[in-house]
Amino acid sequence: MRLQATELTRAERDLQYEVRSWLDERLPEGSSPLGLGMAGAIDPEFSRDLGAQGWLGMSLPVEHGGHGRTAVDRLVVVEALLARGAPVGYHWIGDRQSGPSIAANGTELQKKELLPGIASGELSFSIGMSEPDSGSDLASVRTRAERVDGGWVVNGAKIWTTGAFEATHILSLFRTSEDRHSGLTQFIVDRHAPGLTVSPIEFIDGTKDFCELSFVDMFISDDWRLGEVGSGWGQNTGELALERGGVDRWMSAMPLVERWAVREAAASGTRATAELGSIVARCWAFRGMSLAVARMVDDGQSPVTEAALIKEMATRFEQECLEVMVRHLGRPLRADADDPYEALLAKAVQVAPSWTIRGGTNEILRSVISKGLRTR
Repeated sequence: MRLQATELTRAERDLQYEVRSWLDERLPEGSSPLGLGMAGAIDPEFSRDLGAQGWLGMSLPVEHGGHGRTAVDRLVVVEALLARGAPVGYHWIGDRQSGPSIAANGTELQKKELLPGIASGELSFSIGMSEPDSGSDLASVRTRAERVDGGWVVNGAKIWTTGAFEATHILSLFRTSEDRHSGLTQFIVDRHAPGLTVSPIEFIDGTKDFCELSFVDMFISDDWRLGEVGSGWGQNTGELALERGGVDRWMSAMPLVERWAVREAAASGTRATAELGSIVARCWAFRGMSLAVARMVDDGQSPVTEAALIKEMATRFEQECLEVMVRHLGRPLRADADDPYEALLAKAVQVAPSWTIRGGTNEILRSVISKGLRTR
């Protein structure tokens, strides 16, 4: 394991102050629905405002509309957004992983056409990975892209594709040959392409962010193949370092934890204070780990194993935070409560089981970690 202790520089702390001050003005309390981390509300206007500040596409190349900044700079911005429960749903996936993947693997046409829109908050991406019979085992993907003149014809299905109904594009993983790993290729799919049907799936809390995708003889030009044929597995695992190791994996409940700490824990006795201390200590530990992973990304490394370790531990921690707050509330939660924090806590309890599933189940992550450690 290669995680090295690190701290924010003076310039990074200045950025932190700038973002927090801007959010004080742009998102005063009550102006927007509180969100649970990266599952915040979809608000294209807010995403465009962030883009105008230069806080989307921060690590993308300047020549393609980005800002040429670091993964750590992005961590600083994201940390502030998630702490506020900001409406990050529209831009989240494009900013976190699709943009950097296109910058690393895309053609000049793809970069020119897509990266400026990601950095400005105009474009929204979804990730077409999981399938009805594959789940976290991406090597078992069966949705097939068959080569034809000028491109590919796609048939199959994807499921649990977050945000696909609202997205402008879907970065999808398709099977292009029978080889388990080198038979996978990524494609950038127009959300409104003929032959693609996107069907929202109602979740337990009434939201419909999850979607099922049906591909029936959908044609996609070879211009929108991302990377070489058969390189999809390696590109996907590279994305997962960005997806699994960030602060979003331990900050889903942070607006609730902060509220509880300020208004409840101090008045709830010694046990609550001790549990709050445990939460704070683990927050700092996870924050340090995420910061170390961001430094590794900036150094050109691919910390897949380290990111998997963070995700496995941090998503369990998020669920434990909810258990503590509910226990000290001492009464049944009301989803229709006038207090927006109680209503959000009730929603969090409903959806929290998914936190250790999305981005890879804990069982799959433990396999990734054990394999990674054996190769060190």
